[in-house]
Amino acid sequence: MLSHPSRVEDLATIAEQDLIQRAQDRDELALSYIYEKNHERIYRYILARVGKPEDAEDLTAEVFLKMLNSLGGFSWRGITLSAWLFRIAHNITVDHLRRRNSRAGQVSLEPNIQDTEVDPSAEVEKALALQEVATAVRRLTPAQQEVIALRFAGGLSVAETARVLKKNEGTVKVLQYNAIAALRRIMGGRTKEKER
Repeated sequence: MLSHPSRVEDLATIAEQDLIQRAQDRDELALSYIYEKNHERIYRYILARVGKPEDAEDLTAEVFLKMLNSLGGFSWRGITLSAWLFRIAHNITVDHLRRRNSRAGQVSLEPNIQDTEVDPSAEVEKALALQEVATAVRRLTPAQQEVIALRFAGGLSVAETARVLKKNEGTVKVLQYNAIAALRRIMGGRTKEKER
C-alpha cells in the first residue's frame, strides 16, 4: 500500500516509483514536488545551452508541460525521473537551437544590479568572464558542450549524464576530461593574448 504524505517535505521520503505513480495520478503535491526539485537544475542546463534567460524560461516551462503530457507513458525502467526530465530538456533544447540556428552558450552582459551593496564593476567583470567562458565552450565539440552543460550547469552526476545522453559512463568521463583540457588550452591562450 502506498503511503500518502500530506506535505511536500514528506515526499522526499517515499520511493521514486511511488512518487511517479502519484504524479501519474495527477496528485498536485507530487507534481509540485517534482517541479520544485528539478526546476532550477533544468533551467540552468537550458540557459547554459541557449544563453538567453527569456528563452531558457520558456523552454523550461515547455519541459514541464511535456512532462505533464507524457507522464502517463513513463514506465519505470531503471532511469530516474530526473534523467528523464533532462532527456526531455535536451531534446527541446536541440530542437530550439535548430529552429533558431543560434549558437549555444551565449551569456547576457546585462548586469543584474539589484543589491545596493553589489559593486557594479565587479558584476560587469563577472559577466565578461562568463562571456569569455561561454565563447570558449562554443569551440568545444557538440558532445563536449553537452557534457559540460549537463555536469556543471545542470548539476548531474556522471551516471545521470550518461543516462541522459544514452552513453556509457566511461565515455562521459572522457568527454568531460577532454572538454576541460580543451577549455584550459583555449582560456590559457586567451590569457596570453591579453598579456601582450
